[in-house]
Amino acid sequence: MHPTPAAHDLPMMAALSHIDGGDLELLLERFLVSIVEMSGAKAGAVRVLTDEGDKMRLVGQLGLPDHVVAAERQVARDCGMCGVASGRDMLVWMDDMGSCARHSRQTYFGVQCQRVLVISLPHGQQIMGIYNLFFQEPVELSVQTETMLRLIGQLLGLALHNARVERERLRVTVMKERQDMVNEVHDVIAQTLAYVKMRLPLLNAAMLAHDDLNSAKYFEDVKKAVGEVHHNLREVMTFFRARMDPLGLLNALNGIASGFFDRTGIRLEIKNSVRNLGLSDEQEIQVFHIVQEALANTAKHSRARAALVTIDTSRHGLEFVVEDDGLGMAVPSASTIVTMAKESTTNAHFGLEIMKSRAQRLGGTIEVCTSEGGGTRVHLSIPSSVLSAFKCH
Repeated sequence: MHPTPAAHDLPMMAALSHIDGGDLELLLERFLVSIVEMSGAKAGAVRVLTDEGDKMRLVGQLGLPDHVVAAERQVARDCGMCGVASGRDMLVWMDDMGSCARHSRQTYFGVQCQRVLVISLPHGQQIMGIYNLFFQEPVELSVQTETMLRLIGQLLGLALHNARVERERLRVTVMKERQDMVNEVHDVIAQTLAYVKMRLPLLNAAMLAHDDLNSAKYFEDVKKAVGEVHHNLREVMTFFRARMDPLGLLNALNGIASGFFDRTGIRLEIKNSVRNLGLSDEQEIQVFHIVQEALANTAKHSRARAALVTIDTSRHGLEFVVEDDGLGMAVPSASTIVTMAKESTTNAHFGLEIMKSRAQRLGGTIEVCTSEGGGTRVHLSIPSSVLSAFKCH
């Protein structure tokens, strides 16, 4: 008989419920150390089902000989009692070591290992994998210990499910960002290149006709447009060079803030009073790039000492405000909805146009004004109706 789990095991169990893909292997090692010690086992292993569902892959182990690890690295899903436990939620003892011994072809199972405990890793109606405890002697565990082992199996099943969901979310996010880049290139570059394509035949005709006046005019048009394309391309690359944090918008904004002073000499504070933003993944990406562009303008043009990003709610919806204590921006009035003409080619106007376009995709609005202290204030508002639509889905 073995004692019930001690209180020091509880923090480890809590950590399992918050596991993510990056911490998976590290926490599995901590998990196995605690479980092997608690149960009195000589070794432990965790196996997860492959994406195809036909095999079980060894993702963590403690105390197994090297030749056993090599032989057990991947086994068929229907292998022995492990295969049975991979199909339904259960805790089962295995005393016949014959099927396991056939894998390693050496004297471990049945000699150094006399008994194996197999525990499922469930999440809802799905089994994510199993874990094994290997015993040198034919021991018995208390009911309390077996209950704790099953509970840990459920927590580890949840952890593996969360890690899988996080990988899928990251994959979808990357795909969306790639599509956004394609859309951005089309919106801000393709149209200008089409303009250049129309101007080149006119330039050619003027040159052949020795029309110096029109030749110079069309040349300047093309030169100006090519310069705009070059600038726009650099801006697009800047937007997408900083990848969206797969853990979400707030983590991404905190990531910007953590190194902002070192890069710019401007103190940046993120002040958030909203517990649940209620934004979809696509909305979070758009908001992130709007705030990123506003902060880029602050860094390049404001000569500010401090900047603040505020996230709050109002009766209208969700509000994001980026403001600084710098020189302010050259906008037409103290409080102006951003409706800059597309022919404007200044850096500031281009950035505002991009922010406006992103806000429109969100179903929101952008307002740029001079703050009370004389700096710049960028206000993004997302209506409650848009947020409610995404919350329902």
